[in-house]
Amino acid sequence: MNSVDKTAITAVILAGGRSRRLGRDKAVEPFAGEPLIRRIIRRASEAVSARHVVVVVADSERAAALPLDGDHLTAVDVFPDCGSLGGIYTGLDASPAEWALVTACDMPFLSAPLLAHMAGLRDGVDAVVPVIDGRPEPTHALYARRCLPAIETRLRAGELKISGFFDDVAVRYVPESDLRNFDPDLLSFFNINRPEDLSRAVELAQ
Repeated sequence: MNSVDKTAITAVILAGGRSRRLGRDKAVEPFAGEPLIRRIIRRASEAVSARHVVVVVADSERAAALPLDGDHLTAVDVFPDCGSLGGIYTGLDASPAEWALVTACDMPFLSAPLLAHMAGLRDGVDAVVPVIDGRPEPTHALYARRCLPAIETRLRAGELKISGFFDDVAVRYVPESDLRNFDPDLLSFFNINRPEDLSRAVELAQ
């Protein structure tokens, strides 16, 4: 990419999954009056004042099936069948900004205050990653394009665990105590994977 915005943040939404456990496409599932992916896009982009939105998909057919706006960019997986790590690479590679907020398309309760706080922790590091119960939450995190070489190395080696490349970049981990200051119940990290998750999410939204 010839010109990269050094100050802005792109909202990258991972939507390449096949929703096997839910049994239908969760990205287009109606939720609180709108398709779930539109809710995620709106919350993520507003939280970090994103100038661009990139939705990562497995193929062009998938992109065509999603209810996206004309100004939303879609990016087809550069490394097919490489899970979320491949999706993060693809989203970062397509990002017009130096930084990207990466989130999954099934997290309906993103917290704007928490994401804004995380965005303010970028100085001097390559990634900002929350930690819950001692484990990183890499699909609710911010990454700089500087991470691309380290991610590519792992992908080409077939090492698909996202946190594997953290050893090769400068990561600022956000401890659970800090997360709870902005999101006491940690609902930001609630994923919709199964029908019972969806039912619970609908209850919480109401």
